[in-house]
Amino acid sequence: MPFDNVVAVALIMGLFGLAILVLLWPGEKQGKKVLRRWGVEDPSPSDVAEAVRYLRRRRFWYPWLFLGLPLLADLAGIGNDGVSLFLATLLIGALIAEVLAQRPPKGARREAGLERRAVRGLVPDWGLILYAVIVAAAAVWLVVHRWWALLGVAAAVSAVTWLVILLAVRRPSTGDSAADGALRVRSARVAAGLGLAATVTLAIPEVTNPGSWLVVVAGLAAWYHLAHRSRVEAA
Repeated sequence: MPFDNVVAVALIMGLFGLAILVLLWPGEKQGKKVLRRWGVEDPSPSDVAEAVRYLRRRRFWYPWLFLGLPLLADLAGIGNDGVSLFLATLLIGALIAEVLAQRPPKGARREAGLERRAVRGLVPDWGLILYAVIVAAAAVWLVVHRWWALLGVAAAVSAVTWLVILLAVRRPSTGDSAADGALRVRSARVAAGLGLAATVTLAIPEVTNPGSWLVVVAGLAAWYHLAHRSRVEAA
């Protein structure tokens, strides 16, 4: 793609990210909604404030990532599409937020849990198995078609995904243990879902193929189930 076209795409994506930032900049209402969705039925004001900080850490980076990722992809000689860039932006935004969250704000109320945190405590076994199976299928599809550059991108996506999950595991506790746990679980499961979806979109060939679309549909369905708390889990 000519460089001026890449710059135009980057500017459009940057404006799109800025619009998302303005429209979805979280407040107390969104903080409460996130906590209740992930199992905290009656969050305290401090819990809501922590949830708002949690959301803002992620969304602040969207405009800059939407602006910069198309340029980086072009410099690396990697083709891209809107879906892949959108998912990559969300995933990298989550990574930056988790890195920043490793050092909690001064004066934050901390409450240490007695249980030892682990990946399986944040992402259920079915989610880990689903992730492994679908990502492996997408990787095989890329190898069969010898799309080596995309295979490298898929490996990078998996590395970022697991880094986000591991950072969510070791993130220092802040606030009430229930709220802290809910946000921690959300971080890991949303990252797993985004990583899964970003990987399978790479398996879409230039010519429509039933096999690749099967992988993509399965990956997007798994993304939805990972990134949402089911009724069974809520019960």
